[in-house]
Amino acid sequence: MKGTCRCFRHFTCLTLCLGAIALIGFFQRNVKLSTLRPVSKPCQPTTNVMFLKTHKTASSTVLNILFRFSEKHNLTVALPYHLHFHLGYPVHFRATFVEEFRTIGRHFNIMCNHLRFNLPEVRRVMPRDTFYFSILRDPPSLLESSYAYYKTYSPAFQKTKTLSEFLASPWTYYNTGKKAWNFYARNFMWFDLGYDNNAEYDDFYVQSVIQDIEQNFQLLLIAEYFDESMILLKNMLCWDLDDVVYFKLNTRSLDSVQTLNPEYKEKAKDWCALDWKLYTHFNNTFWIKIQERMDLKTLYKEVELLQKRQKELMEVCLLEETAVDGSKIIDNKLKPFQLGLVKILGYNLKQDLDNKTQTICQKMIMPELQYTAYLYSHQFPNKTRKPIDFPTP
Repeated sequence: MKGTCRCFRHFTCLTLCLGAIALIGFFQRNVKLSTLRPVSKPCQPTTNVMFLKTHKTASSTVLNILFRFSEKHNLTVALPYHLHFHLGYPVHFRATFVEEFRTIGRHFNIMCNHLRFNLPEVRRVMPRDTFYFSILRDPPSLLESSYAYYKTYSPAFQKTKTLSEFLASPWTYYNTGKKAWNFYARNFMWFDLGYDNNAEYDDFYVQSVIQDIEQNFQLLLIAEYFDESMILLKNMLCWDLDDVVYFKLNTRSLDSVQTLNPEYKEKAKDWCALDWKLYTHFNNTFWIKIQERMDLKTLYKEVELLQKRQKELMEVCLLEETAVDGSKIIDNKLKPFQLGLVKILGYNLKQDLDNKTQTICQKMIMPELQYTAYLYSHQFPNKTRKPIDFPTP
């Protein structure tokens, strides 16, 4: 009898142990499952955004995207004081360059007009949770575009007939002592980011600047991958596809483009070594950021949707299939400002659009100066407006 009871007790203990093990396993499995299936919360669109508008990098197209987004969400844009074209450029930015800064303070949502970056002063204007981003372009292509736009303004370019002639012997034409407007001719992006474009190349210095930029900006877009850039931007800001759909703005006619052969492309990289290092570094990190968020199949599926939507809007809005010479634009209010010797292209709208469609289409093709003036008049209706301050180098 005692043996039977002992066996029974052993059996009971064994059963209890097995039950406890099963329960532990059950809870462990459920904990693992719950960690593998986090509760997904719909993200909210980011509305505090600072875009450093670098020159000749498709940044006018990005500015148009941001202006349209600001209207969609009724946001406040940090516009240039007295309707100037830019925020104090080329001197380093100061908060007082923003219209009504002393009244509005740190409650602006969008900043995107040209400025030379100065983080402490920007932080006086923008909220603490602001998303900072900018855009970079392959330096040889950027230098070629800069040469075409600013040849008549930059002393370094004025005495040459072609960019190749300049690159064959740049120090013959470039004088660091005569700095006025020579930043157009060397390390242009480095200058826009607030640094010395004439600094000697030094690995430690360059890496320290790159680290600063990585701390200050959450994202650097790449102009050569503009559609991919828009998808990544949309993803990071939790925006809709229509928020980043665009028509190319401030483009120039192809007859002004100079093609550099491989030898002169290498010379351009050497001449703009600071920009070249900047570009190659952030071109790499751009693709790393994409891989952190989506695979390439997903990326290009979204790019395809973006391009499809762009094509749909072009068919709805535009009279011609492509951008046209400024002299052929019917509506004077939609003519882009013509700078230097190049021809800046623009668009004509179809004439039979309903009011809502016309407004949408018109905003998508509105040049930078006109859109800035439009937003200024709506944000500050009681201000005595000065004439548009057309950019002078």
